Amino acid sequence: MQAFQRPPPRLDYNYPDVGREDEPEFPDEYNVETSTGLVPQTALEQLRSRASGSPGGTRANNRIDPEKGPKEPVEYVTFTIGDPEHPHNWSRAFRWYITLVASMVVVCVAYGSAFVTGGLGLIEDKYHVSLEVAILTCSIMVCGFAVGPLIWSPLSEIIGRRPVYIISLTLYVIFNIPCALSPNIGGVLACRFLCGVFSSSGLSLAGGTIADIWDMEDRGMAISLFAAAPYCGPVIGPIVTGWITVGSGRLNLFYWTNIAFAGAITILIGLVPETYAPIILKRRAAKLRKETGNPNIITEQEQYKLTLREIVRTSLIRPITMILTEPVLDLMCMYIVLIYSMLYAFFFAYPVIFQELYNYNDGQIGLMFIPILIGAGFALVVTPVMEQNFKKVCQSRDPTPEDRLVACLWGAPWIPISFFLLGATSYRHIIWVGPASSGIAFGFGMVLCYYAVNNYIIDSYSKYAASALAAKVFLRSGGGAAFPLFTTQMYHRLGLQWASWLLAFIGVGMVFIPYTFYFFGAKLRAKLTHT
Repeated sequence: MQAFQRPPPRLDYNYPDVGREDEPEFPDEYNVETSTGLVPQTALEQLRSRASGSPGGTRANNRIDPEKGPKEPVEYVTFTIGDPEHPHNWSRAFRWYITLVASMVVVCVAYGSAFVTGGLGLIEDKYHVSLEVAILTCSIMVCGFAVGPLIWSPLSEIIGRRPVYIISLTLYVIFNIPCALSPNIGGVLACRFLCGVFSSSGLSLAGGTIADIWDMEDRGMAISLFAAAPYCGPVIGPIVTGWITVGSGRLNLFYWTNIAFAGAITILIGLVPETYAPIILKRRAAKLRKETGNPNIITEQEQYKLTLREIVRTSLIRPITMILTEPVLDLMCMYIVLIYSMLYAFFFAYPVIFQELYNYNDGQIGLMFIPILIGAGFALVVTPVMEQNFKKVCQSRDPTPEDRLVACLWGAPWIPISFFLLGATSYRHIIWVGPASSGIAFGFGMVLCYYAVNNYIIDSYSKYAASALAAKVFLRSGGGAAFPLFTTQMYHRLGLQWASWLLAFIGVGMVFIPYTFYFFGAKLRAKLTHT
């Protein structure tokens, strides 16, 4: 058998989750390159026998077809050496372009969830509804973010990432049109929820797209730069629509500008070739079977016929089961939920603070979100440094998931600091720079924590990382949808200072989660992890 190149140290978290056995027969299939692009199953059996020191048949050889008898050994399709279709062999410049486009997809989707907050008064006036119902136009789309990934993630493993992007984001663009034209609030809410479902493909697949094109040594750098996208998108929304409110007072312009933005991004991501290795090899296997007439040229994924039951079990039941049975995952996800929820709390706290203290209009309030972007920019300067330090750890010893939490140790304290600062400066005699500057601390801590915890979850649950990340998105979206519904009332009832300080004290309590796991995570995972 040909010598394999670049064998992965463990099962990559992008390995197909749907229809996968617990112990794949050829886990290296989508990562290695061979001279012929084909690996006989018998060769794998020989290697496994030598490694174990005892003879034994492969699982495929031991399977019996009741009508045709024993199945013939197969040949697994791999990439050839220097294969131009292997995403890892694409030029570095092109891979960074794809990384940028995938990040912009996330920014676009996140922007779509929050742009309505720049003109809640327009929604109240046009549809004659209360502020709570107007806020629901934001929350309902975030609810769609929780549902959509349960559809798009498994579908991408079956038909590929590119078709899912094109189908889902095109539907997202289309369903923004009735939002702009709807004569009643019910139509807006229904379509906003569907917009959340369709656009969530960007949130669930973009990280996978980046993982597809970078090998494990370089992936962390790309992911570190990508980490700010889910949080910067919502910040840009009220900045843009706040000035639309001031300049024209036209609610439908909110949606037309979003349609233009989403349409352009859909075209860009639609032009990116397929990046998901299992789909690339599955298409190659089908082509080889047709050209050679040999039905035994396959990928391992094709050996197992997918059923609706298996798809539902993998995409829906397993993430929910992990939420119910994995305390480590729950605690880390709850930390991300808190940060994501606090981000959405800013969208409704700032209007109260800056209207009551300074009588700012929607456009001026939108400008107050810029410090969050500045803080995120500072974090993007720090995360590559953290990634380089992690590489040094990998060179000196085998890394642990806890090594990923170093960035969180730096970022976590800034979350409560930002809200303590916001509360302490929310007085009329203090100029606007005080409360606005709290966003710098929050943006910095937010991106560092998200980057670290996301990697920690992947490394802790590498075997079922896709399901663990689906659980994270589900819980995170729930928090992002719930917080806007009571933030305005909380600031009115508790006051500008104590509402912020309440969030700060909650943040202080949650800071202990990453510190506890950094020092005692290995013991806790050994006792509490079941998968």
